[in-house]
Amino acid sequence: MIATHAAVPGFKPFAASASAVRRSSSHANAAPKRPSIAPKLSINIKHIRENPDLYTKTCNDRNYLAQKANPQRIVQLFNASNQLRVDARDVRRRNNNIQDRLEVLRRSEAHGQGTTIDEQDQLLLEAETLKPTLNSISSSEADLDYEIESLAAELPNLTSEETPIGKEPRLLGYINERPEISIPVNHVDIGKDLGLLDFAAASTTSGWGWYFLKDEGALLEQALIHYALSVAIQHGFSVVSPPSMVYSHIASACGFQPRDQGGEQQSYMIAQPEKLSPFESAHEGKPGLTLAGTAEIPFAAMKANTTLQDRELPLQIVGASRCYRAEAGARGIDTKGLYRVHEFTKVEMFSWITKGKELAAFESLLAVQKEILQSLGLHCRILEMPSTDLGASATRKVDIEAFFPSRRARDDGYGEVTSASICTDYQTRRLNTRLKLASPGQTKTDFPYTVNGTALAVPRVLAALLENGWNQEQKVVKVPEVLHDWMHGIRTIEKST
Repeated sequence: MIATHAAVPGFKPFAASASAVRRSSSHANAAPKRPSIAPKLSINIKHIRENPDLYTKTCNDRNYLAQKANPQRIVQLFNASNQLRVDARDVRRRNNNIQDRLEVLRRSEAHGQGTTIDEQDQLLLEAETLKPTLNSISSSEADLDYEIESLAAELPNLTSEETPIGKEPRLLGYINERPEISIPVNHVDIGKDLGLLDFAAASTTSGWGWYFLKDEGALLEQALIHYALSVAIQHGFSVVSPPSMVYSHIASACGFQPRDQGGEQQSYMIAQPEKLSPFESAHEGKPGLTLAGTAEIPFAAMKANTTLQDRELPLQIVGASRCYRAEAGARGIDTKGLYRVHEFTKVEMFSWITKGKELAAFESLLAVQKEILQSLGLHCRILEMPSTDLGASATRKVDIEAFFPSRRARDDGYGEVTSASICTDYQTRRLNTRLKLASPGQTKTDFPYTVNGTALAVPRVLAALLENGWNQEQKVVKVPEVLHDWMHGIRTIEKST
Protein backbone atom coordinates (compact mmCIF):
# COMPACT_ATOMS: atom_id res chain seq x y z
CA MET A 1 0.00 0.00 0.00
CA ILE A 2 1.34 3.45 -0.94
CA ALA A 3 2.14 5.69 2.06
CA THR A 4 0.97 9.31 1.64
CA HIS A 5 1.79 12.29 3.86
CA ALA A 6 -1.35 11.62 5.90
CA ALA A 7 0.07 8.23 6.83
CA VAL A 8 3.53 9.48 7.82
CA PRO A 9 3.92 8.71 11.55
CA GLY A 10 3.92 11.74 13.82
CA PHE A 11 3.04 14.24 11.08
CA LYS A 12 0.56 16.95 12.06
CA PRO A 13 -1.53 18.82 9.51
CA PHE A 14 0.46 22.06 9.11
CA ALA A 15 -1.50 23.89 6.43
CA ALA A 16 -4.33 24.95 8.72
CA SER A 17 -2.03 26.17 11.49
CA ALA A 18 0.16 28.13 9.05
CA SER A 19 -2.89 29.72 7.50
CA ALA A 20 -4.12 30.68 10.94
CA VAL A 21 -0.80 32.36 11.69
CA ARG A 22 -1.03 34.38 8.49
CA ARG A 23 -4.68 35.29 9.04
CA SER A 24 -4.01 36.46 12.58
CA SER A 25 -1.62 39.14 11.37
CA SER A 26 -3.02 42.08 9.44
CA HIS A 27 0.56 43.14 8.71
CA ALA A 28 1.01 40.26 6.28
CA ASN A 29 -1.57 41.79 3.98
CA ALA A 30 -0.53 45.39 4.60
CA ALA A 31 3.22 45.11 3.97
CA PRO A 32 4.11 45.73 0.33
CA LYS A 33 6.38 43.24 -1.35
CA ARG A 34 9.95 44.40 -1.80
CA PRO A 35 10.98 44.37 -5.47
CA SER A 36 13.48 41.75 -6.55
CA ILE A 37 16.04 44.49 -7.32
CA ALA A 38 16.03 45.68 -3.69
CA PRO A 39 19.19 44.98 -1.65
CA LYS A 40 18.94 41.87 0.51
CA LEU A 41 18.00 42.61 4.12
CA SER A 42 20.38 41.28 6.78
CA ILE A 43 18.68 42.47 9.96
CA ASN A 44 19.85 40.84 13.20
CA ILE A 45 16.53 39.13 13.89
CA LYS A 46 18.12 36.81 16.44
CA HIS A 47 18.91 39.82 18.65
CA ILE A 48 15.30 41.00 18.38
CA ARG A 49 13.99 37.53 19.32
CA GLU A 50 16.30 37.33 22.30
CA ASN A 51 15.53 40.90 23.48
CA PRO A 52 11.89 41.65 22.56
CA ASP A 53 11.29 43.79 25.66
CA LEU A 54 14.28 46.00 24.80
CA TYR A 55 12.92 46.68 21.32
CA THR A 56 9.40 47.26 22.65
CA LYS A 57 10.80 49.80 25.13
CA THR A 58 12.70 51.47 22.29
CA CYS A 59 9.47 51.83 20.31
CA ASN A 60 7.69 53.33 23.31
CA ASP A 61 10.57 55.69 24.11
CA ARG A 62 10.66 56.92 20.51
CA ASN A 63 6.88 57.12 19.99
CA TYR A 64 6.84 54.29 17.44
CA LEU A 65 3.56 53.08 18.88
CA ALA A 66 2.42 51.34 15.68
CA GLN A 67 5.54 49.14 15.84
CA LYS A 68 5.69 48.39 19.57
CA ALA A 69 3.93 45.02 19.10
CA ASN A 70 6.37 43.94 16.39
CA PRO A 71 9.04 42.38 18.67
CA GLN A 72 6.60 40.03 20.39
CA ARG A 73 4.95 39.27 17.08
CA ILE A 74 8.35 38.31 15.65
CA VAL A 75 8.85 35.88 18.55
CA GLN A 76 5.41 34.35 17.92
CA LEU A 77 6.00 33.98 14.20
CA PHE A 78 9.45 32.50 14.75
CA ASN A 79 7.98 29.90 17.12
CA ALA A 80 5.26 29.13 14.59
CA SER A 81 7.89 28.79 11.87
CA ASN A 82 9.92 26.39 14.01
CA GLN A 83 6.81 24.33 14.80
CA LEU A 84 5.97 24.21 11.10
CA ARG A 85 9.42 22.84 10.31
CA VAL A 86 9.11 20.26 13.10
CA ASP A 87 5.69 19.19 11.85
CA ALA A 88 7.04 18.90 8.31
CA ARG A 89 10.18 16.98 9.26
CA ASP A 90 8.73 13.49 8.75
CA VAL A 91 7.16 14.24 5.39
CA ARG A 92 10.44 15.74 4.18
CA ARG A 93 12.37 12.77 5.52
CA ARG A 94 10.00 10.43 3.69
CA ASN A 95 10.45 12.40 0.47
CA ASN A 96 14.23 12.25 0.83
CA ASN A 97 14.08 8.49 1.40
CA ILE A 98 12.00 8.11 -1.76
CA GLN A 99 14.50 10.11 -3.79
CA ASP A 100 17.42 8.11 -2.38
CA ARG A 101 15.69 4.79 -3.18
CA LEU A 102 14.83 5.96 -6.71
CA GLU A 103 18.48 6.91 -7.25
CA VAL A 104 19.57 3.42 -6.15
CA LEU A 105 17.09 1.84 -8.56
CA ARG A 106 18.27 4.07 -11.42
CA ARG A 107 21.89 3.11 -10.84
CA SER A 108 21.00 -0.55 -10.71
CA GLU A 109 19.15 -0.22 -13.99
CA ALA A 110 22.07 1.65 -15.57
CA HIS A 111 24.43 -1.22 -14.64
CA GLY A 112 22.11 -3.78 -16.23
CA GLN A 113 20.79 -5.07 -12.96
CA GLY A 114 17.15 -5.88 -12.74
CA THR A 115 14.78 -3.53 -10.93
CA THR A 116 11.24 -3.85 -9.78
CA ILE A 117 9.14 -1.70 -12.09
CA ASP A 118 6.23 -1.82 -9.65
CA GLU A 119 8.43 -0.43 -6.87
CA GLN A 120 9.62 2.44 -9.09
CA ASP A 121 6.07 3.28 -10.10
CA GLN A 122 4.88 3.22 -6.52
CA LEU A 123 7.71 5.47 -5.38
CA LEU A 124 7.15 7.94 -8.23
CA LEU A 125 3.44 8.04 -7.48
CA GLU A 126 4.11 8.66 -3.80
CA ALA A 127 6.63 11.41 -4.63
CA GLU A 128 4.06 13.04 -6.90
CA THR A 129 1.49 12.81 -4.11
CA LEU A 130 3.89 14.49 -1.67
CA LYS A 131 4.76 17.35 -4.05
CA PRO A 132 1.72 19.61 -3.25
CA THR A 133 2.37 19.07 0.46
CA LEU A 134 6.04 20.01 0.13
CA ASN A 135 5.20 23.04 -1.99
CA SER A 136 2.69 24.16 0.60
CA ILE A 137 5.27 23.72 3.36
CA SER A 138 7.83 25.81 1.47
CA SER A 139 5.26 28.50 0.71
CA SER A 140 4.17 28.72 4.35
CA GLU A 141 7.77 28.92 5.54
CA ALA A 142 8.56 31.67 3.03
CA ASP A 143 5.48 33.64 4.08
CA LEU A 144 6.43 33.44 7.75
CA ASP A 145 10.05 34.37 7.08
CA TYR A 146 8.99 37.32 4.94
CA GLU A 147 6.63 38.64 7.58
CA ILE A 148 9.27 38.31 10.30
CA GLU A 149 11.72 40.23 8.12
CA SER A 150 9.14 42.91 7.29
CA LEU A 151 8.22 43.42 10.94
CA ALA A 152 11.90 43.66 11.87
CA ALA A 153 12.56 46.19 9.10
CA GLU A 154 9.90 48.52 10.57
CA LEU A 155 11.62 48.76 13.96
CA PRO A 156 13.75 51.81 14.80
CA ASN A 157 17.38 51.52 15.82
CA LEU A 158 18.20 50.97 19.47
CA THR A 159 18.73 54.18 21.42
CA SER A 160 22.11 55.35 22.67
CA GLU A 161 22.70 55.78 26.40
CA GLU A 162 23.65 59.38 25.59
CA THR A 163 20.13 60.10 24.34
CA PRO A 164 17.67 61.67 26.83
CA ILE A 165 14.49 59.60 27.06
CA GLY A 166 11.34 61.60 26.43
CA LYS A 167 10.73 64.91 24.69
CA GLU A 168 13.26 67.29 26.25
CA PRO A 169 16.76 67.77 24.75
CA ARG A 170 19.89 68.25 26.83
CA LEU A 171 21.93 71.43 26.35
CA LEU A 172 25.55 70.71 25.41
CA GLY A 173 26.83 74.22 24.79
CA TYR A 174 26.75 77.41 22.74
CA ILE A 175 28.50 78.89 19.70
CA ASN A 176 29.25 82.65 19.66
CA GLU A 177 27.63 85.28 21.86
CA ARG A 178 23.94 86.00 21.67
CA PRO A 179 23.42 89.33 19.85
CA GLU A 180 21.45 92.18 21.37
CA ILE A 181 18.84 93.16 18.80
CA SER A 182 16.25 95.58 20.11
CA ILE A 183 13.96 95.59 17.08
CA PRO A 184 14.02 92.22 15.29
CA VAL A 185 13.04 92.14 11.62
CA ASN A 186 11.86 88.98 9.90
CA HIS A 187 14.01 87.71 7.03
CA VAL A 188 10.92 87.71 4.79
CA ASP A 189 10.57 91.47 5.17
CA ILE A 190 14.30 91.99 4.73
CA GLY A 191 14.39 89.78 1.65
CA LYS A 192 11.44 91.53 0.05
CA ASP A 193 12.79 95.00 0.87
CA LEU A 194 16.18 94.19 -0.67
CA GLY A 195 14.70 92.30 -3.62
CA LEU A 196 16.26 88.96 -2.63
CA LEU A 197 13.14 86.82 -2.14
CA ASP A 198 10.01 86.32 -4.21
CA PHE A 199 7.37 84.08 -2.66
CA ALA A 200 4.47 85.47 -4.70
CA ALA A 201 5.94 84.41 -8.05
CA ALA A 202 6.83 80.98 -6.63
CA SER A 203 3.27 80.47 -5.39
CA THR A 204 2.10 80.99 -8.97
CA THR A 205 4.64 78.59 -10.47
CA SER A 206 4.67 75.91 -7.77
CA GLY A 207 2.32 76.74 -4.86
CA TRP A 208 2.85 77.55 -1.20
CA GLY A 209 6.17 76.42 0.28
CA TRP A 210 8.40 77.37 -2.65
CA TYR A 211 10.44 80.50 -3.29
CA PHE A 212 12.70 82.35 -5.70
CA LEU A 213 16.12 83.56 -4.55
CA LYS A 214 17.26 86.56 -6.59
CA ASP A 215 20.41 88.62 -7.15
CA GLU A 216 22.54 88.73 -3.98
CA GLY A 217 20.17 86.17 -2.40
CA ALA A 218 21.03 83.64 -5.11
CA LEU A 219 24.73 84.55 -4.86
CA LEU A 220 24.57 84.08 -1.10
CA GLU A 221 23.17 80.58 -1.58
CA GLN A 222 26.06 79.63 -3.85
CA ALA A 223 28.58 81.22 -1.50
CA LEU A 224 27.26 79.20 1.43
CA ILE A 225 27.46 75.98 -0.61
CA HIS A 226 31.04 76.62 -1.70
CA TYR A 227 32.14 77.63 1.77
CA ALA A 228 30.58 74.58 3.44
CA LEU A 229 32.17 72.27 0.87
CA SER A 230 35.57 73.91 1.36
CA VAL A 231 35.46 73.38 5.13
CA ALA A 232 34.42 69.73 4.75
CA ILE A 233 37.17 69.13 2.20
CA GLN A 234 39.73 70.55 4.64
CA HIS A 235 38.48 67.97 7.17
CA GLY A 236 39.15 65.10 4.75
CA PHE A 237 35.83 64.69 2.97
CA SER A 238 35.64 63.87 -0.76
CA VAL A 239 33.01 65.64 -2.87
CA VAL A 240 30.18 63.67 -4.48
CA SER A 241 27.21 65.04 -6.42
CA PRO A 242 24.24 62.70 -5.74
CA PRO A 243 20.98 62.08 -7.64
CA SER A 244 17.84 63.68 -6.25
CA MET A 245 15.56 60.76 -7.09
CA VAL A 246 15.80 57.34 -5.44
CA TYR A 247 13.83 54.10 -5.37
CA SER A 248 11.24 54.07 -2.60
CA HIS A 249 12.69 50.84 -1.20
CA ILE A 250 16.08 52.57 -0.92
CA ALA A 251 14.57 55.43 1.09
CA SER A 252 12.81 52.90 3.32
CA ALA A 253 16.05 50.97 3.89
CA CYS A 254 17.65 54.22 5.10
CA GLY A 255 14.88 54.71 7.66
CA PHE A 256 12.71 57.16 5.70
CA GLN A 257 9.04 56.28 5.25
CA PRO A 258 6.50 58.06 3.01
CA ARG A 259 4.51 59.03 6.13
CA ASP A 260 5.71 59.92 9.62
CA GLN A 261 4.42 58.45 12.89
CA GLY A 262 1.57 60.97 12.86
CA GLY A 263 0.46 59.94 9.38
CA GLU A 264 1.70 63.14 7.69
CA GLN A 265 2.96 62.74 4.12
CA GLN A 266 6.74 63.30 4.13
CA SER A 267 7.93 62.32 0.65
CA TYR A 268 7.05 63.15 -2.91
CA MET A 269 6.24 59.92 -4.73
CA ILE A 270 6.81 59.97 -8.49
CA ALA A 271 4.09 58.80 -10.89
CA GLN A 272 5.57 56.63 -13.62
CA PRO A 273 4.53 55.55 -17.12
CA GLU A 274 2.96 52.11 -17.37
CA LYS A 275 5.40 50.93 -20.05
CA LEU A 276 8.10 48.75 -18.51
CA SER A 277 11.79 49.05 -19.29
CA PRO A 278 13.80 45.93 -20.26
CA PHE A 279 15.04 45.75 -16.64
CA GLU A 280 11.59 45.74 -15.02
CA SER A 281 9.35 42.81 -14.18
CA ALA A 282 5.80 42.65 -15.51
CA HIS A 283 4.87 40.62 -12.43
CA GLU A 284 6.26 43.15 -9.94
CA GLY A 285 5.46 46.29 -11.90
CA LYS A 286 7.61 49.39 -11.77
CA PRO A 287 9.58 49.99 -8.56
CA GLY A 288 8.40 53.12 -6.75
CA LEU A 289 10.43 56.31 -7.02
CA THR A 290 10.62 59.20 -4.59
CA LEU A 291 12.37 62.57 -4.43
CA ALA A 292 15.06 62.36 -1.75
CA GLY A 293 14.44 64.43 1.36
CA THR A 294 18.18 64.44 2.04
CA ALA A 295 21.37 63.37 0.28
CA GLU A 296 21.88 60.94 3.17
CA ILE A 297 19.65 58.52 1.25
CA PRO A 298 21.52 58.32 -2.08
CA PHE A 299 24.85 58.58 -0.23
CA ALA A 300 24.02 55.55 1.94
CA ALA A 301 22.81 53.60 -1.11
CA MET A 302 25.95 54.47 -3.05
CA LYS A 303 27.58 51.42 -1.45
CA ALA A 304 24.53 49.12 -1.49
CA ASN A 305 25.33 45.53 -2.50
CA THR A 306 29.02 46.33 -2.01
CA THR A 307 31.75 44.85 0.18
CA LEU A 308 34.13 47.49 1.50
CA GLN A 309 37.67 46.72 2.63
CA ASP A 310 38.60 47.83 6.14
CA ARG A 311 41.63 49.69 4.74
CA GLU A 312 39.20 51.97 2.82
CA LEU A 313 37.63 53.28 6.03
CA PRO A 314 36.82 55.84 7.19
CA LEU A 315 35.20 56.71 3.88
CA GLN A 316 33.96 60.31 4.12
CA ILE A 317 31.93 62.08 1.44
CA VAL A 318 30.19 65.44 1.19
CA GLY A 319 27.93 66.92 -1.43
CA ALA A 320 25.35 69.58 -2.20
CA SER A 321 21.91 68.54 -3.38
CA ARG A 322 18.34 69.69 -3.71
CA CYS A 323 16.12 68.18 -1.02
CA TYR A 324 12.35 67.67 -1.09
CA ARG A 325 9.93 67.51 1.84
CA ALA A 326 6.22 67.12 1.16
CA GLU A 327 5.20 68.12 4.68
CA ALA A 328 6.19 71.75 5.16
CA GLY A 329 4.04 72.33 8.26
CA ALA A 330 1.06 74.52 8.97
CA ARG A 331 1.25 78.25 8.29
CA GLY A 332 2.53 80.32 11.17
CA ILE A 333 5.68 81.54 12.88
CA ASP A 334 7.37 78.14 12.52
CA THR A 335 6.88 77.99 8.77
CA LYS A 336 6.92 81.58 7.58
CA GLY A 337 9.37 82.36 4.81
CA LEU A 338 12.43 80.16 4.33
CA TYR A 339 12.27 78.34 7.63
CA ARG A 340 10.23 75.35 6.41
CA VAL A 341 9.89 74.83 2.66
CA HIS A 342 9.22 72.00 0.22
CA GLU A 343 12.48 72.28 -1.73
CA PHE A 344 15.88 73.49 -0.60
CA THR A 345 19.61 73.10 -1.04
CA LYS A 346 21.63 71.27 1.60
CA VAL A 347 25.27 70.28 1.95
CA GLU A 348 25.38 66.81 3.51
CA MET A 349 28.21 64.77 5.03
CA PHE A 350 28.23 60.97 5.21
CA SER A 351 30.79 58.45 6.49
CA TRP A 352 31.25 54.68 6.63
CA ILE A 353 33.39 53.55 9.56
CA THR A 354 34.30 50.38 11.42
CA LYS A 355 32.43 49.52 14.60
CA GLY A 356 34.01 51.30 17.54
CA LYS A 357 35.08 54.32 15.46
CA GLU A 358 31.63 55.90 15.26
CA LEU A 359 32.13 58.40 18.10
CA ALA A 360 35.30 59.85 16.52
CA ALA A 361 33.52 60.12 13.16
CA PHE A 362 30.53 61.76 14.87
CA GLU A 363 32.78 64.32 16.54
CA SER A 364 34.36 65.03 13.14
CA LEU A 365 30.95 65.93 11.72
CA LEU A 366 30.21 68.19 14.68
CA ALA A 367 33.59 69.88 14.27
CA VAL A 368 32.74 70.82 10.67
CA GLN A 369 29.32 72.11 11.69
CA LYS A 370 30.69 74.18 14.56
CA GLU A 371 33.46 75.68 12.44
CA ILE A 372 31.03 76.75 9.71
CA LEU A 373 28.48 78.32 12.05
CA GLN A 374 31.07 79.98 14.24
CA SER A 375 32.83 81.55 11.26
CA LEU A 376 29.49 82.81 9.92
CA GLY A 377 29.07 84.69 13.20
CA LEU A 378 25.79 82.99 14.14
CA HIS A 379 24.88 82.48 17.77
CA CYS A 380 23.76 78.86 18.24
CA ARG A 381 23.00 76.32 20.90
CA ILE A 382 24.03 72.65 20.71
CA LEU A 383 21.50 70.05 21.85
CA GLU A 384 21.57 66.31 22.55
CA MET A 385 18.23 65.40 21.05
CA PRO A 386 15.69 63.28 22.96
CA SER A 387 14.42 59.85 21.99
CA THR A 388 11.16 61.12 20.47
CA ASP A 389 13.10 63.32 18.05
CA LEU A 390 15.27 60.55 16.60
CA GLY A 391 14.60 59.16 13.13
CA ALA A 392 14.33 55.41 12.66
CA SER A 393 17.96 54.90 11.68
CA ALA A 394 19.62 57.02 14.38
CA THR A 395 20.83 55.76 17.72
CA ARG A 396 21.97 59.25 18.72
CA LYS A 397 21.42 62.74 17.29
CA VAL A 398 22.85 66.17 18.06
CA ASP A 399 21.20 69.29 16.63
CA ILE A 400 22.63 72.78 16.38
CA GLU A 401 20.05 75.56 16.49
CA ALA A 402 20.80 79.09 15.31
CA PHE A 403 19.30 82.20 16.86
CA PHE A 404 16.63 83.92 14.74
CA PRO A 405 15.73 87.31 16.25
CA SER A 406 12.24 87.22 14.72
CA ARG A 407 11.47 83.85 16.36
CA ARG A 408 11.98 84.94 19.97
CA ALA A 409 8.35 84.18 20.72
CA ARG A 410 9.02 80.51 19.91
CA ASP A 411 11.80 78.42 21.47
CA ASP A 412 13.50 81.63 22.65
CA GLY A 413 14.40 82.36 19.03
CA TYR A 414 16.29 79.13 18.27
CA GLY A 415 15.70 76.97 15.20
CA GLU A 416 17.50 73.90 13.88
CA VAL A 417 20.11 74.51 11.16
CA THR A 418 22.19 71.31 11.36
CA SER A 419 21.93 67.81 12.78
CA ALA A 420 24.32 64.87 13.07
CA SER A 421 23.41 61.24 13.68
CA ILE A 422 25.05 57.91 14.49
CA CYS A 423 23.20 55.10 12.71
CA THR A 424 25.37 52.08 13.72
CA ASP A 425 24.76 49.26 11.18
CA TYR A 426 21.04 50.03 10.74
CA GLN A 427 21.38 51.24 7.15
CA THR A 428 24.16 48.94 6.00
CA ARG A 429 22.24 45.83 7.09
CA ARG A 430 19.24 47.01 5.07
CA LEU A 431 21.34 48.00 2.03
CA ASN A 432 23.58 44.92 2.01
CA THR A 433 26.72 47.00 2.50
CA ARG A 434 29.35 44.70 3.95
CA LEU A 435 32.84 45.15 5.34
CA LYS A 436 35.75 42.73 4.98
CA LEU A 437 37.89 42.81 8.10
CA ALA A 438 41.42 41.50 7.66
CA SER A 439 43.52 40.44 10.63
CA PRO A 440 46.63 38.23 10.84
CA GLY A 441 45.68 34.73 9.77
CA GLN A 442 41.99 35.35 9.15
CA THR A 443 39.43 37.42 7.28
CA LYS A 444 35.83 37.94 8.34
CA THR A 445 32.88 39.91 7.00
CA ASP A 446 30.80 42.34 9.05
CA PHE A 447 28.65 45.43 8.49
CA PRO A 448 30.18 48.92 8.64
CA TYR A 449 28.66 51.67 10.76
CA THR A 450 27.46 54.97 9.29
CA VAL A 451 27.24 58.53 10.53
CA ASN A 452 25.72 61.51 8.75
CA GLY A 453 25.37 65.21 9.30
CA THR A 454 24.26 68.45 7.73
CA ALA A 455 27.17 70.69 6.86
CA LEU A 456 24.75 73.48 5.99
CA ALA A 457 21.02 73.80 5.18
CA VAL A 458 20.96 76.84 2.92
CA PRO A 459 17.51 78.44 3.43
CA ARG A 460 17.61 78.50 7.23
CA VAL A 461 21.21 79.67 7.44
CA LEU A 462 20.51 82.30 4.79
CA ALA A 463 17.47 83.47 6.78
CA ALA A 464 19.54 83.62 9.99
CA LEU A 465 22.25 85.65 8.22
CA LEU A 466 19.67 88.14 6.93
CA GLU A 467 18.11 88.63 10.37
CA ASN A 468 21.36 88.75 12.35
CA GLY A 469 23.27 90.80 9.77
CA TRP A 470 20.52 93.38 9.26
CA ASN A 471 21.37 97.00 10.03
CA GLN A 472 18.07 98.73 10.65
CA GLU A 473 19.46 102.25 10.31
CA GLN A 474 21.37 101.68 7.07
CA LYS A 475 18.90 99.13 5.65
CA VAL A 476 21.71 96.78 4.64
CA VAL A 477 22.84 93.24 5.48
CA LYS A 478 26.47 92.59 6.35
CA VAL A 479 27.99 89.62 4.52
CA PRO A 480 30.21 87.39 6.74
CA GLU A 481 33.89 87.73 5.88
CA VAL A 482 34.33 84.01 5.12
CA LEU A 483 31.85 84.35 2.22
CA HIS A 484 33.54 87.35 0.57
CA ASP A 485 35.58 85.24 -1.86
CA TRP A 486 32.39 83.81 -3.37
CA MET A 487 30.34 87.04 -3.37
CA HIS A 488 32.15 88.84 -6.23
CA GLY A 489 33.38 91.65 -3.98
CA ILE A 490 30.01 92.25 -2.28
CA ARG A 491 30.52 93.08 1.41
CA THR A 492 27.05 94.41 2.20
CA ILE A 493 23.71 93.72 0.56
CA GLU A 494 21.59 96.79 -0.02
CA LYS A 495 18.51 97.71 -1.95
CA SER A 496 19.06 98.19 -5.66
CA THR A 497 18.44 101.73 -6.88
